[in-house]
Amino acid sequence: MEMIYVDHAATSPLHPEVLDAMLPYFQTHFGNPSSIHQIGRQARQAIDQARRTIARALRINEQTLIFTSGGTEADNMAILGYSLEHEAKGKHIITSKIEHHAVLHACEELEKRGFEVTYLPVDETGRVKLNDVQEALRDDTILVTLMFGNNEVGTIQPIQEIGALLKEHQAVFHTDAVQACGMVELNLSELSVDMLSISAHKINGPKGIGLLYVRDGLKLKPMLFGGEQERKRRAGTENVAAVVGFAKAMELVVHSISERQSKYQQFARTLIDTWTEEDVHFQVNGHQHERLPHVLNISFPGMNVESLLMNLDLAGIAASSGSACTAGSIEPSHVLVAMFGQDHERIQSSVRFSFGLGNTQEQIERIAVETAKIVKRLGQQEEFIN
Repeated sequence: MEMIYVDHAATSPLHPEVLDAMLPYFQTHFGNPSSIHQIGRQARQAIDQARRTIARALRINEQTLIFTSGGTEADNMAILGYSLEHEAKGKHIITSKIEHHAVLHACEELEKRGFEVTYLPVDETGRVKLNDVQEALRDDTILVTLMFGNNEVGTIQPIQEIGALLKEHQAVFHTDAVQACGMVELNLSELSVDMLSISAHKINGPKGIGLLYVRDGLKLKPMLFGGEQERKRRAGTENVAAVVGFAKAMELVVHSISERQSKYQQFARTLIDTWTEEDVHFQVNGHQHERLPHVLNISFPGMNVESLLMNLDLAGIAASSGSACTAGSIEPSHVLVAMFGQDHERIQSSVRFSFGLGNTQEQIERIAVETAKIVKRLGQQEEFIN
């Protein structure tokens, strides 16, 4: 039985061209980029070229990019690095209740160090209200960190409007764009953000590599200490093969955004139309229009998400709840709790289907039919029990 993977928001398969680009840097061009001999210089040239490629895709100066070990480190570097460097200006930070844990836990760490954090609510579509941001701003606010597109429900935040709101304020603006990169155009020459995080493994690149864009002139306190890599901003020998793979992945996704947007929107329509025709009771979670095209979060009322995911897996479909699995039980999604409230039925019955490389229309049609069968069967079992 073919296993169909629709959990690309968790991680994505490596693109074959990315693997081909990386392979020489494991054996042939294996040098340390800090070495001055030819082998070292070959590695340095590869990193420099990769940085130029990514900067060109994001339409920014290559010197504004810091390579990290992934999105988590990039988020931590932005939040901790900026706040600790500039705490003399104030110790107040604004974020939202639906951020990735890389952001939320970094903020919690700052609270332990004497900072105050405002966690903004979201509406039932998962969006922050611009007025709430404005009302939360204080004279001592130094950082606003709000994700571009949510990894669980796909809702896109009004990033440009929030950035414009902060233009006359001392607070800098960071956005976690890990899930948005490759799905929407990120033109950083026009986007009103000061820092932005990206991770390669969400765009068919390798795991263990990410980056933080930092607006030119913005100073961060280093989180790692050692060598002078990344212009003294992030110590440690560079992961050359991963950097090269990251650049190749970025090059591939930016040239196919429109095509993939159309494809994934069609996938979502296929699922929704099929379930409607099959008379399956379901609800779409997240904003109906301001959303990432590859993420579809669905609540099937009356279903237990753990049973639903297990049955999907047995049917050869790899989907997700979009939340962490701890000790064999699925914890309530903090995103859905923020959207609907702690005891809302949707929290226990929501599944995330996220599309990506390798998915076909035929696969999506199979998912639609199999999911309908499973939901109906589980519903009948529940009726029998009751």
